[in-house]
Amino acid sequence: MTQPLQTADIHMIQRLIPHRYPFLLIDRVRDIDGYQSAVGIKNVTMNEPHFQGHFPGKPIMPGVTIVEAMAQTAAVMVGTALQMQDQNMLVYFMAIEKAKFRRMVVPGDVLEMHLTTVRGKPGGKVWKFAGIASVGGEMACEAEFTAMMDLGGTKAE
Repeated sequence: MTQPLQTADIHMIQRLIPHRYPFLLIDRVRDIDGYQSAVGIKNVTMNEPHFQGHFPGKPIMPGVTIVEAMAQTAAVMVGTALQMQDQNMLVYFMAIEKAKFRRMVVPGDVLEMHLTTVRGKPGGKVWKFAGIASVGGEMACEAEFTAMMDLGGTKAE
């Protein structure tokens, strides 16, 4: 029997990862299937700080923030599966590979990030993920990345 898929709303996301405005880049994570796969949702709005300078008159979400949003989705997926709420889990990039950008992401878009685990297991520190970010079914970005999960982070006071 398969387990039901889980969802993390903004409140749970903030209990799992330490990111806050202006660098919390996901609004919800749905279809969390253990630590195997998940879908992150980012509602792109004009009031985000990077649009002031990227680019004035033609706002485009920077590619690095798309990849960061994918990484945050992966961290929430793993944190949910390992029940890491309120544990101050930290995640550090180790490598970003095969990143390709296919479509601009602009205010008004809903960015969907489909993440799968390539390598990693409970108790392990180094994980590798593959992600595809899309808008309305059209691919915007794809990338693979490796991250170190500090699952025993220091509890914030």
